[in-house]
Amino acid sequence: MNLPMQVLCLFVLALPIASVAWTITHEEVVREFRDFCVRESKTCRRIYERKFFYLFTCEYCLSHYVTAAFLLITRFKLVFPDWRGYLIAGFSLVWVANVYMGLFGRIRLDLRKERAEISTEEAALAPRGAS
Repeated sequence: MNLPMQVLCLFVLALPIASVAWTITHEEVVREFRDFCVRESKTCRRIYERKFFYLFTCEYCLSHYVTAAFLLITRFKLVFPDWRGYLIAGFSLVWVANVYMGLFGRIRLDLRKERAEISTEEAALAPRGAS
């Protein structure tokens, strides 16, 4: 695979990695699991247990493991055709996935802020006594 195609694959593969890591660490669909992991990451007696549960609460940490799984599934290599290609691909995918998650987080924050401003303006414009 030529380098431009590898770079395209890098940006495409980072999308599902970011999606999985973000969903597990932020979205409501797995809230109970995440709350359990947060609790366990603070209360487990052994450090390796606390670190294991912490992985599911930090999108950066989790993205490394999701990336490793995707590399096993896809056998994607970047620049080199041997183990060095896996190493470069792994860190590159983590970096791009975290850029995507940062952008997504920023967009969500802006949308939330915009909704709050609209609600405040609507409340200010509503006639007194109306519900």
